[in-house]
Amino acid sequence: MSELAQMDELAQKAFIFAEIFAVSNKLQALGDKLDRQITIKQWLLLAAISKSAVEAPSISEISALIGTSRQNVKKMALLLEKQGFVNIRKDPNDARVLRVVQTAKCVEHFRARYNMELEFLEKLFSGLDGALLSGLCNGLIKLTDNISIMEAQKQNEEQ
Repeated sequence: MSELAQMDELAQKAFIFAEIFAVSNKLQALGDKLDRQITIKQWLLLAAISKSAVEAPSISEISALIGTSRQNVKKMALLLEKQGFVNIRKDPNDARVLRVVQTAKCVEHFRARYNMELEFLEKLFSGLDGALLSGLCNGLIKLTDNISIMEAQKQNEEQ
């Protein structure tokens, strides 16, 4: 009998909770070794910009997309701007809002590393069949929904 089968539901929840942090740390360390020019967190920021429905998302919009503070996003964006990967500009309608746009250098950099990223993903998810991938994806979506509900409840309690 596997170790997982011997765990009750509460033990499984505790295991998953702890394992998410461990996996996150390991993924960050591994991802940071992929590219000397950008960290995995910077990659996530750039990916959020390219997947955003807005052509030039604001610092706040990026922050909401990647789940980190506005200050962290601004700090990363400033570093990426120094490297020539993004341009930060004031919103034409509200000078308090900073918008982030990927540069041609950024687009070319990601085009050049596309095959490396595909290989990384293939290795990372090696051995996970379609059903397991689908279940993992659905589970993460539900966890994200639950976190959003908990955040809203916490915000309401603080008001």
